[in-house]
Amino acid sequence: MKVTGNLPGSPCWAQLSASDPEAAKQFYGQLFGWTAVTDPDPQFGGYTVFELDGAPAAAVAPLMNPQQPVMWLISISATDADATAQAAKAAGAQVWMGPMDVADRGRWVLLSDPTGAPFALWQANRFNGFGVVNEPNAFGWIDQTSRDAKAAVAFYREVFGWQIWPDENYPMVGLADTMFGGIMQMGDRFPPEVPSHWSPFFVVADVDTAAEQAARLGGEVLHGPVDVEMENGPRIAVLRDPQGATFGIFAPRA
Repeated sequence: MKVTGNLPGSPCWAQLSASDPEAAKQFYGQLFGWTAVTDPDPQFGGYTVFELDGAPAAAVAPLMNPQQPVMWLISISATDADATAQAAKAAGAQVWMGPMDVADRGRWVLLSDPTGAPFALWQANRFNGFGVVNEPNAFGWIDQTSRDAKAAVAFYREVFGWQIWPDENYPMVGLADTMFGGIMQMGDRFPPEVPSHWSPFFVVADVDTAAEQAARLGGEVLHGPVDVEMENGPRIAVLRDPQGATFGIFAPRA
C-alpha cells in the first residue's frame, strides 16, 4: 500500500545503522528486492534510502561511532518533535540527541524509553518516511522485546496515546483502531546483557522461502518460521542479518 503521510504517533520509518553499509545494501537488496539510493550530498554521510518500486521502504546509514551497535532504529511520527521529546522526557525517557533539523527533510530526535529501548522521533518536512507499507517486501509491524513490558506499554500510551489490545503474553498497540505493533516481555532465554529493543517486521509473500534466502545470504534464522497461535495469526520468523541486526518477517495467514 502506497502512503503519502504517516499518522502522528505511528511508526513512520525504519533505519539500519550498519558497520558495512555496502554489504547491507547487497543483503537487503537481494532479500527484499530493494533498490539502494544514496544521497550524493556529503552532509548526509552516505545515507541510503531503500526503495521498493520507487517508494521509500527503509534506509541504511554508517555507524556514527565504532561503539554504536549495528541495529534497526524505529522512528515515530511527531507533529512537534520538540514538544513530544519533552513529553517523553517527562514520562521517563532519555533524550540522547536533538531535537535537530536534518537539512530540509525534517526534524529528528534520538531517545530511549524508560525500559532502555532506543527509538527516534521524526517531524516531517520534505521527507515523510515510509512511502509504502503493508505489502510484500515493505514494512508492516514493530515489535518490542522488553525488560519491562508493563512500563513500556504505559509509556507509549501516555506519550503517544497508543491504544492497547491487552494480552497476557503480547499486548498489541496501535492507533485509530489499527494495530501496528506489539510488546513482549523478555524471558529467561534472553541473556541478561540484551537490552530492551524495537525491531521492524517486513511483510513477505512466503516466510519459509524468505528465511531460507536470508540464511543463504549469510544471515541467521533466530526463531521460526512458525505460525502465531491466535485466530488468523500470521506466519513469522525472526532473523539476524550478517552484521548482527535483528528484524522480523511475516506473511498474513490466507
